[in-house]
Amino acid sequence: MTGGSAWGKWTVRGYLLLTLLFLYLPIVVMTLMAFNRSPLYQLPFEFDFVWFRALAGNDRLIQAGLNSVGLAAANMVVATGIGTLAAIALDRYRIRGKALLQILLFPPITIPWLIIGTSMLIFFFWIGIGRGLHAMLLGHVALSLPYVIVVVGARLKGGSHQLEEAAATLGATPWQAFWRVSLPVMAPGVVAAGLFAFAVSFDQFVISYFLAPPGVSTLPVEIYAAIRKGFTPEINAISALIILVSMGLMLVFARLYRFGGER
Repeated sequence: MTGGSAWGKWTVRGYLLLTLLFLYLPIVVMTLMAFNRSPLYQLPFEFDFVWFRALAGNDRLIQAGLNSVGLAAANMVVATGIGTLAAIALDRYRIRGKALLQILLFPPITIPWLIIGTSMLIFFFWIGIGRGLHAMLLGHVALSLPYVIVVVGARLKGGSHQLEEAAATLGATPWQAFWRVSLPVMAPGVVAAGLFAFAVSFDQFVISYFLAPPGVSTLPVEIYAAIRKGFTPEINAISALIILVSMGLMLVFARLYRFGGER
């Protein structure tokens, strides 16, 4: 290996390391502070579960977290189901204005959520839906659908319908071809899309803030309200739990469906 090649290799490694540090160092620090006894993040570090015990008695924060998980799970199921069917339709059928429909998927992703939240609030009151958990779910589904359709559509570009045609020539019924051929091919894309939908909903602040009924809040809204009153490490504690659970689930799904590709 020449000196120039070795220098370039270490430069790339250093760049990737700095990028990972930039992404994960704040998360690591926040997680560690959840186990620090001091409420003011004073050093030296004193390991303690005091903030997790405090979290166990914070009913508002726990209820907000449960609301977020339930809403995100419902959104994941609805948005993934509708978005997957839409992606299949766009991939397999000749639809008039298909190119325009595909282009129109991107504005909801690029338009600021503040504008979308305001427009949804006005529109829902105008048609009589108003505010509530049902309105929040509709808003989250509307935001998640473009992500689902794009992710599943990218997976369908592998040509699963050609595999179905090949299975049909071997005697498979349309249902057998879809269930045994296309669905396994689509599965990684559908799972990835579902995870996107869950993350978009769980992290959503603007839509939840605008459309939540009185007395109901999600975790982002509750954290925002808590920070305005005075930040406490209980927020670090619940954030640490969310990070550990979400990253654990992501690693499991990445392992099962080889999101990182084959070695």
